[in-house]
Amino acid sequence: MKLAWKLALSACLVAVGLAACSRQEENKGGGGEVEVLHWWTSGGEAASVAELKKMLEEKGDTWKDFAVAGGGGETAMTVLKSRVVSGNPPTAAQVKGPGIQEWAREGVLANLDTVAQAGDWDNLLPKVVSDIMKYQGHYVAVPVNVHRVNWMWANPAVFEKAGAQVPTTWEEFKVAADKIQKAGFIAVAHGGQPWQDATLFESIALGVGGADWYRQAFVELKPEALNSPTMVQAFDTLRMVQQYIDKDAANRAWNEATAMVIDGKAGMQFMGDWAKGEFTAAGKQPGKDYICAPAPKTAGAFTFNIDSFIMFKQKDESAKKAQDDLAEAIMDPKFQEIFNLNKGSIPVRMGMDLSKFDQCAKDSAETFASASMEGTLVPSWAHEMAMPPANKGAMFDVVTAFMNTPGMSSKEAASGMAAAGKM
Repeated sequence: MKLAWKLALSACLVAVGLAACSRQEENKGGGGEVEVLHWWTSGGEAASVAELKKMLEEKGDTWKDFAVAGGGGETAMTVLKSRVVSGNPPTAAQVKGPGIQEWAREGVLANLDTVAQAGDWDNLLPKVVSDIMKYQGHYVAVPVNVHRVNWMWANPAVFEKAGAQVPTTWEEFKVAADKIQKAGFIAVAHGGQPWQDATLFESIALGVGGADWYRQAFVELKPEALNSPTMVQAFDTLRMVQQYIDKDAANRAWNEATAMVIDGKAGMQFMGDWAKGEFTAAGKQPGKDYICAPAPKTAGAFTFNIDSFIMFKQKDESAKKAQDDLAEAIMDPKFQEIFNLNKGSIPVRMGMDLSKFDQCAKDSAETFASASMEGTLVPSWAHEMAMPPANKGAMFDVVTAFMNTPGMSSKEAASGMAAAGKM
């Protein structure tokens, strides 16, 4: 947020209007007011927000909803920047990954160490997660949930009809995919959109290279890892998998691809655990109607995507107290359970009772815990957790170009990834 950027964004104030930029009204009650910017506006997410609001009201605070609908929050970020430029930030805003650090560097975020120490966050959160929530050793954000990205969703009836086994390696995948195709089904349901291509490639790369190499390539952005024989092998594997994606995949939404697996038109999909919500909505049961399994060769690893809230500095003491109440409520086991049951993700705090969760969630939580201990818990670069936006965007371009250019070699793609790492 340099001066030129701020001046350019000040024009956004006109778009968001005086109402959005007005000062918060003074709370007449005994508690404070929390204004929360988010884009959870439908279904189970909205129900979860309502529960969080209820928990705060029980503490005597007032909830001021600042919901901005649309996609993954791009519109919300534009509005947020304009509010911060005007000197009137909300109490909290939904931001994740490196974006947390970017906001913290501007000196506008509140220090949450007091509530974090009282809640024992350092022991409840894996270090790789707590580090993302901190800036220069101090908590400035609070995590809400954990999505596992490296899932493979399979229709057991399709596999049975094809006489195929659910694969655990990429060699086994090719054998199974051939059988599924020969039986008249689509082997891999996929949507040809940049983020879906990157999600697929991310799981392939993790399986081919392992967590240590993945970290060097996509977190540390080391040129020798990005432009390496391992990266070439990962793109070779992506090209192999691409042979089993149908020709109508271009611009297909991820949930439409999930529906292909649900309806028995396709055998597999590689997608994060938000796909589980589609199976649940269709009345399907895990282990019976569908299988959730780690992407091939990634059984002990876990690529995470975490929703979180950054907290902005507040001048009023009642607002500061209400902000602490909000952070405390988000990490409360009650909210962690309700929210994640609704969203298909798992609680971010360790050691919770998961008796109400399905087997897929229990498996995810078990791997989350073990991976955090074994060093195989890594951030999803395809979902904005691992690297700055410029690098991520450039890597998206490389993967998408590879998927859409049959003549592009894996060596060319690996070279492109190295260049993207230098952005």
